[in-house]
Amino acid sequence: MTLLVPFDASPLSTTALERAVTFGDCLDEEVVVLTVIPDDPEYARGRGWITRGEPFDPETTEAGLRSRAADVAPEATFRTELVDPDEPTATSTTEVVREIRRVASEIEASVVFVGSENAGSVIAPQSSVGKPVASDHRYDVYVVRQPGGSVDQEELTDVDSTTE
Repeated sequence: MTLLVPFDASPLSTTALERAVTFGDCLDEEVVVLTVIPDDPEYARGRGWITRGEPFDPETTEAGLRSRAADVAPEATFRTELVDPDEPTATSTTEVVREIRRVASEIEASVVFVGSENAGSVIAPQSSVGKPVASDHRYDVYVVRQPGGSVDQEELTDVDSTTE
């Protein structure tokens, strides 16, 4: 069993990585951190990997993401895939999704830990990888919708009080 975590250093993907490490420790399973880097400066800016005006260098981006993942999961296997859209109508997000699904199949992932606000939503924005990755039936999906932190007790519902 291999646990796969697509990682872009966002708060949700970081929480997903933390959860995968916890599961991996409990189940004595390997955790693979996958960062997919499209050859697209605008995608990198949108993820906060570079700032406006900063040149896009995939190797520097990879080093930074690897460092951030290692801070959370030093024992995990880190893997980077660089993608270049091979069809004119493909978006960078489409290429990222394809690569995540390809790697999940290649390593025979049993669970993919996805940090996404909308992986289970009916309406999904074009920039999300959550919904298309979650739709693959070859592996289970653990969706992290909230970044780590404390639970607001007022948001919890007492299930016993809703039944008679």
